Amino acid sequence: MERSPPDWTLIRSFLAVAEAGSLSAAARDTGISQPTLGRHIRQIEAELGAELFARGRRGLDLTAAGADLIAPAREMRAAAARLNLAAAARDTGLRGTVRITASHIVAHHILPAILAELRVAEPGIQIELVAADTSDNLLFREADIALRMYRPTQLGIVARHIADLPVGLFAARGYLDRMGRPATHDELLRHDILGFDRSPLIIDTLAAYGVNVGRDFFPVRCDDQNIYWNLVRAGCGIGASQLWIGDAEPLVERVAPFLDLPAMPVWLAAPEALRLVPRLRRVWDFLAERFRVPPLP
Repeated sequence: MERSPPDWTLIRSFLAVAEAGSLSAAARDTGISQPTLGRHIRQIEAELGAELFARGRRGLDLTAAGADLIAPAREMRAAAARLNLAAAARDTGLRGTVRITASHIVAHHILPAILAELRVAEPGIQIELVAADTSDNLLFREADIALRMYRPTQLGIVARHIADLPVGLFAARGYLDRMGRPATHDELLRHDILGFDRSPLIIDTLAAYGVNVGRDFFPVRCDDQNIYWNLVRAGCGIGASQLWIGDAEPLVERVAPFLDLPAMPVWLAAPEALRLVPRLRRVWDFLAERFRVPPLP
């Protein structure tokens, strides 16, 4: 008797667990509860008559049967994504949901005011905002529109460069009252400069200005951009920020304006199949216009 293929829901859960390496990690990635994922795995194993995972030292390891299922499962996921895109592209209304993804710093400090304006202009459009410093897969509808600080290169994605946000150095007023306000490059380098932990961005930027330092040059280091900015606000030292954010913060002031830091590019990206969906196009155009004209602090 010919065996029916497993339901796509089970395949999707299998793929999530296989790629995450454990039920708990897959639950965090998908928003599906851990017990539900476990039940799906047991059900698909029962339907296929094969064990797909074995418990390893660091989580769940694929068995040979599970490894054989990965490629066709990914093909099913890609086909389901294409089907969803085709169905969404037929939507002609200005009502419905638009899912936007942006970095934590942009989602926290910049987008709320813009989205509040959008809600007034288009009350029929609901917004889902996903703060993530990773690149969500737009073709799998993990988001409809992405704000990136780099040029997207994924095939099937349409991208548009909408702005270059100027960047400057800032410090808490209390820190500057205590340590002084640097008037020259040499004075600046004698201050506490906040750095990133693993990211080489600040070290590489300083090297471009002829200042070669290592991680130990920075007395406080953090890769999380929101925490990094809070360290600046708290008076831990001098740090970089977009002027859009720094100029709006009353606890800090800009320092060393003589240092010309490279601007931060902003790109919009969306699946090409969705670019003409009216509500997505409306949100796309609204974001592009607001990033071209940042609000006054």
